[in-house]
Amino acid sequence: MFDERSGPASIADFLAARRPGHTLPAALYIGQDAFTADCETIFSRHWIAVGVACDVQEAGDVMALDVGAASIVILRDDDDQLRAFHNVCSHRGARLVPPGRSVVGKLVCPYHQWTYDLNGALALAPHMGIDFEQDLHHLKPVALRDVGGILYACLSDNPPEDIAELANIMEPRLAPYDLRHAKVAFEQDIIEEGNWKLTMENNRECYHCASNHPQLSLSFHAADFGYDPDGLTETEKAEANGLLDAYARYGTHWDKEGLPHAAVEHTVGWPTNFRTQRLIIAGLGESQTPDTRAAVTVPLGDTDRPSMGDVHLWGINSWNHVMSDHAVIFTAFPIAPNRTLVRTKWLVNRDAIEGEDYDLENLTAVWKQTNIEDAHLVALAHQGAMSPGYRPGPYSRFTERALDEFTTWYVDRMTAHGHAGGRGA
Repeated sequence: MFDERSGPASIADFLAARRPGHTLPAALYIGQDAFTADCETIFSRHWIAVGVACDVQEAGDVMALDVGAASIVILRDDDDQLRAFHNVCSHRGARLVPPGRSVVGKLVCPYHQWTYDLNGALALAPHMGIDFEQDLHHLKPVALRDVGGILYACLSDNPPEDIAELANIMEPRLAPYDLRHAKVAFEQDIIEEGNWKLTMENNRECYHCASNHPQLSLSFHAADFGYDPDGLTETEKAEANGLLDAYARYGTHWDKEGLPHAAVEHTVGWPTNFRTQRLIIAGLGESQTPDTRAAVTVPLGDTDRPSMGDVHLWGINSWNHVMSDHAVIFTAFPIAPNRTLVRTKWLVNRDAIEGEDYDLENLTAVWKQTNIEDAHLVALAHQGAMSPGYRPGPYSRFTERALDEFTTWYVDRMTAHGHAGGRGA
């Protein structure tokens, strides 16, 4: 077996050394070369969640964000069309707008005042002469897809075509919530002191939830995230069987309501990695709040119906919970080998009024606390990966199957894009 600590090696060596059913070699979590390769391969050639349509509600609304080494601008143009461009002036490469949101009539480069229409066309280039071919110097577009109100971007000139599968599955699941016409009630950025893959692995299992997320666990059924049937007490077996019976009842109800609910796993073997399922909310069954009651009195879209559950959607760099009263949208962006930006947005009905239709603290309390707890866990995992005592550990086949699939997907995608060869296990 290849020993990653025995001497110089390539990314291909580390990818080939990954054992099925186990975590990655340490260098793929902590190494600068691996981080650079991730940004160039995963975050530059795949569909990455970048925000929500209601981030840019009206013409002239602009949102700029970093995706790996790139910066992109997402905006709504004068024809109400969503567009995305590289945040780079076509003159000498200056960034056009700073990170965050703004409202503009046109995009004006702060360096030399080259000016662009909201469709990306160059409108003004002072002092370039009468023979200057202005039409050749438009902004470079970025592929953008609005899937049920969640925005995905791909920096590649040849984006994976299977984004159509995500749209086909998620449009009908998200349609009742009308996220495109919701609003962002609150947004939070938190920096996790760990690699982005550790952030995603932490999110894709709830093995750790009962002992680390007391608030969140009130709205989750532990059995939803897998269990060892031979390790259950009689009481736990009864609870697990009861949940199976509940899903049968809820499934009948959801079918009658026209609400898709079955698990769809578009993971290993697909460029665009995602998983979705409609989950039963525990407790009082309404929402992910401290008391599991709805936080907002004005429902999202056409959701004034009982027991709609939680539409759970995982992606390459995202996870989402969409409920009848609000949605929580998460995106993760790599900053460094040991730093990851996790951005959380709480969406509510556009007409809901803070202080009247919802209390902001009640709306955000569960996931604010969970984000703090998760950041601590990711930091612990990254610290461990940096230790000479680290060795890839086995995933639980009962509670961490999704992690094994994510890691397998990652190795496959990196290998497919040229990080192949080297020594195997």
